[in-house]
Amino acid sequence: MTDASRTIAGVILLTIVTIQFGGYFMTKIVRGQVPMTGFQKSFARAGHAHAGVLVILSLVGLLYVDQTGLTGFWLWVARLAIPAAAILMSGGFFASSAGKDRNQPNQFLWVLWLGAASLALGVLTLGIGLIT
Repeated sequence: MTDASRTIAGVILLTIVTIQFGGYFMTKIVRGQVPMTGFQKSFARAGHAHAGVLVILSLVGLLYVDQTGLTGFWLWVARLAIPAAAILMSGGFFASSAGKDRNQPNQFLWVLWLGAASLALGVLTLGIGLIT
């Protein structure tokens, strides 16, 4: 593993503490200690789940990225687009459901879609890099 990938993996591992805090917050939500609408609860669950899954996918991707022939810009896209998607998608779920008694997404839903685009770009770049 290259130094760059190892450093990124270390930073990603440190973010797991924030996901753990999110899990603690989720326990407060399901116990009714945090008032939320059904919509907000579902977006909180989705945001938490996407964060965890995409962080794991980011770590797995880093094991593969240095096995590609990618260089320069595309190498960095393969390294960083999936971790960026973890931040953007989970953040998009949380931000777009913020507000008292919200029952539909607010104007920050675009952050979720930006994260989805980042995920697609990252996995496509990495997959094509591994195939070629």
